[in-house]
Amino acid sequence: MLTSFGAGLNVAVLGASGGIGAALAAHMTAAPNVARTFALCRTPEAAQDQLFVDIEDESSIAAAAESLESQVDGLHAVIVATGILHDAEGLRPEKSWRDLEPGNLERAFRVNAAGPALVAKHLLPLLARDRKSAFAAVSARVGSISDNELGGWYAYRASKAALNMMVRNLSIELARKNPGALCVGLHPGTVDTRLSAPFQRGVPAGNLFTPAHSAACLLEVLDRLTLAETGGVFDWDGTPVPA
Repeated sequence: MLTSFGAGLNVAVLGASGGIGAALAAHMTAAPNVARTFALCRTPEAAQDQLFVDIEDESSIAAAAESLESQVDGLHAVIVATGILHDAEGLRPEKSWRDLEPGNLERAFRVNAAGPALVAKHLLPLLARDRKSAFAAVSARVGSISDNELGGWYAYRASKAALNMMVRNLSIELARKNPGALCVGLHPGTVDTRLSAPFQRGVPAGNLFTPAHSAACLLEVLDRLTLAETGGVFDWDGTPVPA
């Protein structure tokens, strides 16, 4: 796993208490070429064996970055697996413009776009410079503007589109500062997690992935990607997601 990155890897997964994040952390913990896996979670009660980080609080992200920097000499992979589609406070995918609410839009952008961007701000400087390294954010195909033919889901679509632009922007600066590092978005498919649970009824048989399967696919894609592909967004099977 991540064999193109070499051995003795130090990796970090943010959102490690969620379905995809937990699976990513488990895969990398089990990989023989990974020396240390840092699992960072968003909920304090889940942080017994993990490092707490609030994706909506930059000071929390900065503190986590300081902790990581003090423990290892460089990170080889950072994966941000946080995201929000609905919550208990009333955030729901909008079916019409009549459903648009400022608070829901703001929350979606804070979690889905601003949070990963701030993680990049503090963790990109920690990426190793002596070999292949990568920063990846779990995105979504519905964030593609050109691929949108159904409409709806305004906050989620727009915030994931913003994330994809952040990835592209970050990749350009990163290429100047750390030429051996990738910065990409990864679409995990429809995964059987709390995020997708209310919307699984119409998913065709075979298209609803377990977190373990999706995570393994994403790590395989990350392993295959080259520097020429930095800034892009890719499906679980490696297919580029159009902008």
